[in-house]
Amino acid sequence: MNLLTHENATKVAWNKGKLVGQKPPLKPKEIWAIRIRLQLANRVRDLALFNLAIDSKLRACDLVRLKLRDISHGGRIATRAIVMQQKTNTPVQFEITEQTRGTLANWIDTAGLRYDGFLFPSRIKHSLHLSTRQYARIVKKWVTSIGLDPSEYGTHSLRRTKASLIYKKTKNLRAVQLLLGHTKLESTVRYLGIEVDDALEMAEQTEI
Repeated sequence: MNLLTHENATKVAWNKGKLVGQKPPLKPKEIWAIRIRLQLANRVRDLALFNLAIDSKLRACDLVRLKLRDISHGGRIATRAIVMQQKTNTPVQFEITEQTRGTLANWIDTAGLRYDGFLFPSRIKHSLHLSTRQYARIVKKWVTSIGLDPSEYGTHSLRRTKASLIYKKTKNLRAVQLLLGHTKLESTVRYLGIEVDDALEMAEQTEI
């Protein structure tokens, strides 16, 4: 056996033993289960982070870089905000619900955040804000706490959650595209796995 053949024989596939594909969104009952656990544990920052992640539908890289000034105006937390996406360099708007505004206000007051400072500062000295890796670990802890398999969920689960619920309720793909900040409708279709879900739903409703 030559060296090349030997290397090919012994090389392990990068995805061996790993789940590959889209991370599923959270279900409403799972959202509330996580919220209740965070409330009972008095995890002020995590509750604000979780609620804002669900509302904003932002990618992890955009969420962790939010500053207080991005979501606050005149000393009050806004009902709507707009940020520039790093990946596409295009703006995207999102709503901040009353419940989320309440948890954010509590976190801002507790942490004593500055108007020009990051909304979720890092607890690591050399980092100014929560990193995407830190955020991913936090998400894993959230889903594990309610009995979900952490290997099946990730930060995109939170980004996809509200968007998926909105689509299921309205079937308005264009609205979901705008909310996710996608430049192409095809990207939204692939991201939500809509064609597959719709096909399976039709199949389930068809009896032979």
